[in-house]
Amino acid sequence: MMIGLGTIINTIAIVLGGVAGGVFGKYISKDIQTTLGKACGISVLFIGTAGAMEGMLQIEGDFITSGKSMVVVISIVLGAFIGELINIEGLFERFGEWLKFKTGNGEDSSFIEAFVTASLTVCIGAMAIVGSIQDGILGDYSILATKAVLDFIIIMVMTCSLGKGCIFSAIPVAVFEGGMTLLSRSIKPVMTEAALFNISFIGSILIFCVGLNLVWGKKIRVANFLPAIVVAVVLAFL
Repeated sequence: MMIGLGTIINTIAIVLGGVAGGVFGKYISKDIQTTLGKACGISVLFIGTAGAMEGMLQIEGDFITSGKSMVVVISIVLGAFIGELINIEGLFERFGEWLKFKTGNGEDSSFIEAFVTASLTVCIGAMAIVGSIQDGILGDYSILATKAVLDFIIIMVMTCSLGKGCIFSAIPVAVFEGGMTLLSRSIKPVMTEAALFNISFIGSILIFCVGLNLVWGKKIRVANFLPAIVVAVVLAFL
């Protein structure tokens, strides 16, 4: 079985979703586009909430208890500090600005926001990381194929509401998942069960933040929180 097939399927699904959204978006009123954008944001909020609660809550007998608070605080705060120093959001925006003019979309005022928001939505999360590792080590692309279906729907709706900048989120997905797939053999020893758990847990919180921005406008520079995932992996070994 060809290694990297999952990344190819996921990338194509995002492009097709973006194209479908661009076609249907022309026939949808602004009010409906706005509502679809909010609906997509609410969906992302609940996806993030479900993942975060799965990480924090556990059943002990007849009671539900919570934990992992220190992992959240340390990962998010330290990750945000590192991200602000590097200004990852700025790097995303500059790449988006370059894409905007190279693709002939210089007049599209929402291009960069659409690109950054869509890229973060489809790149963050355990499915991208675990799926890439599984594809690279075992040649099993099933997780990324499932993610491709979800991303097709998400990007189609986002393109209808935010614009065609969403289509180009296929680029960071191809680079990220492709890179993870190629590196999977060397990082396999690091990806313990605890590390994968923390990736899913903190990644879900960042997905929740993306949802906040979709529903209430850009309030959080989510890309600058990405180092929180690396911090979470380090904490898994402490």
